[in-house]
Amino acid sequence: MRKWIVGCSVAALLAAGLLAQDKKKAAGDATKGKDVFDQCAVCHNTDSDDVKVGPSLKGLFKHAKLANGKPVTEANVLAQINDGGNGMPAYQDLLSDEDKANVIAYLKTL
Repeated sequence: MRKWIVGCSVAALLAAGLLAQDKKKAAGDATKGKDVFDQCAVCHNTDSDDVKVGPSLKGLFKHAKLANGKPVTEANVLAQINDGGNGMPAYQDLLSDEDKANVIAYLKTL
């Protein structure tokens, strides 16, 4: 019985560690996201409100709505990155999930 309890405790600790890693990975790395965003900077400003080809992303997560009228949430920003639209290419298959999480982390710093 004691071995079973110890085994379950170890399994629970390992599972908690893996969940923490997944959350950290999902949170993204803003520094890496800035590097990935360089390809987006051709069309999007981040330091002014001026529109290039696409809208400025300065203060994106401080805005109430995206250009498409949807609320600014991580899920909606990710959907916009994945699906593109209004002249923006779809990045669903062009960026890894990690790159997209990193870009979103970077956008949150603007």
